[in-house]
Order: sequence, then C-alpha cells, then structure tokens
Amino acid sequence: MNKTERQLAITLELQRSKTLRAEDLASQFETSVRTIYRDIQALSEAGVPILGAPGLGYSLVEGYFLPPVRFTAEEAVSLLMGADFIEQRLDTDYGIYAKSAKRKIEATLSESVRNESRLVRETMRLLHIGEQSTEARVKTYLNQVRDAILKQCKISFMYIKKMPGTDGNRKNKRVVSPYGLTLVHENWVLLAYCDMRQEMRHFRLSRMTELSMLEDQFLLPNDFDLSSYRPPDNRDESIIIRANPEIADKIIEAVNFYIESIEERKEDVIFQFRVRYPEEILHHLLGWGGDIEVIEPKSLRFKIREVAKKILEHY
Repeated sequence: MNKTERQLAITLELQRSKTLRAEDLASQFETSVRTIYRDIQALSEAGVPILGAPGLGYSLVEGYFLPPVRFTAEEAVSLLMGADFIEQRLDTDYGIYAKSAKRKIEATLSESVRNESRLVRETMRLLHIGEQSTEARVKTYLNQVRDAILKQCKISFMYIKKMPGTDGNRKNKRVVSPYGLTLVHENWVLLAYCDMRQEMRHFRLSRMTELSMLEDQFLLPNDFDLSSYRPPDNRDESIIIRANPEIADKIIEAVNFYIESIEERKEDVIFQFRVRYPEEILHHLLGWGGDIEVIEPKSLRFKIREVAKKILEHY
C-alpha cells in the first residue's frame, strides 16, 4: 500500500469509526505511529477536516463524507453480505480484499443507514457447512488453482476417487488443464480437461492432495464459456423405490438432483431416480431405513441386504 492509498484508507477508516488513536491506525495499516502523524498532517493540509483530541485520538468533523456515494440500507446489506460470502468461501487473498471492501463500504454510509444495515445483517446469517479440518487446505488450493487458470498453466495432483477403481485403488495422479471453478453444494469443483481421460472432468478440491502448478501451458478453447457450460448427463442407471408418504419431502430435499419422476399413490409414493451407479445413492437409501423399499434393480436389493447383515453383526 503506497502513501496515497494509505491516506485514503485512513480517511475512510475515520469516517467509519468515531475516534481512532494513531497507534490503532498504525497497527491496522502496518506502519509506524510517526508515519500516521505525517499522514494526518498531510490530510489536514489537503482540506480533510480531521480533529485531534489529546488522549483520545483522531476523528472527522461531523457530516464529512468521502467519497460522495450514497447507498440505501438494502443496497448496503447486499454489498456487505456479498463480501461476507466471499470472505467465507474464497481463498485467503480474497478474504483480505473482502474485509477491506467492507470497511470502505461501511465508511461511505451515514450513521443512520449504517445502523439500519447492521440491524438487518444481524437477523441473517451465511452458514458455512463443511469439514473444518480441510477448509484451510481447500482455500490454499483454491488460490493455487485460480492462479493456474489465469496463467493458463497445467496442474498436477493426487485425486481421491469416491469409489475404488478396478485395481481397488482410490487414489491416482492427474494432470489437467484447469478451465474454471464452481461452487456446488458447499464444495468447490474444478472443471478441467484431463490428460489421462482425454476429456472434460470435474474434480472436488477437497479430494485433492499434493497439488502443484506445472510449467506446461494450455490454450483455453474459444468456444468454452463457464457460465453456459453443462456437463454431459451420464446417469444411466435407473432406481425405483416405494416410500412412506411421511418422508417424501425429506427424500426430495436430500436427492433432488437424482429424481426422474414422482408418483403419489394412496398409501405410498413411488420415486424413480437416475444415477451413474447405485452406490451413489446407497447411503441415502440406508438412512431412510424401513420407510422405503427398493423395487428395482434387484442387484441393489441384494446389496442392501448384504449391508444390513453386516450392520446386524455389530449388535
């Protein structure tokens, strides 16, 4: 941060807060108290109405606002909650930028609008549901992958598959050309062209280890557009279950993506799912217990019996 940027930031910070000591400003902007004194003097000479109270600190004259931007409380809430989301869900660098943006936005608000927006934000909350132990690693990888996308450099990583391959191994090395990132159901997913599979693939960042950016570069296809990209539907397996009507809403909420059709009958509800492989939905079926019955395929009925037997052996 250069001198001009720091002096503007000091003005905005004083506008956001009522009174701040030179020591507080020095700590926030990672500089010396002497430098803050010089900045305050320069701002005063430039016409910024800063008041200094011995023992208390510095403040702006009542009614002074910079820059001349006026947000309504609703606009302020939209911007601040957007910054909250970025701070929680993107990497550390963008978290820092989001905090800085929030301070600047709050500094432009009049006291009445600032108080109103604070009250509205206190009644709403963005929940971050995920594995806390992997959050720091995912944020680090998010930063690295974002950098590789901008530089159009390939990346390599070890990937832990959901299901083991034919060799029984769940982990293998991938080299990919990263095209874009998307947040899907609380998980960051990389869309990339996989050298091994020779096609587009999706990779969850939480399942990556040993990620590194390579010197090899790639060219992003001219016809690739992240906002309009839709993956091919490879859900070829059909599953039909009979469910207790009392848990129908629970099933819809849990696996809406997989539902092909719903038939409501007098005593039950018939669901047809479309999945890539039966194991993809197995843990949901087991979780619904005696409130559902698998009708098709027979192989899945057999699989559930086998799992149920193993569970009973523990009790």
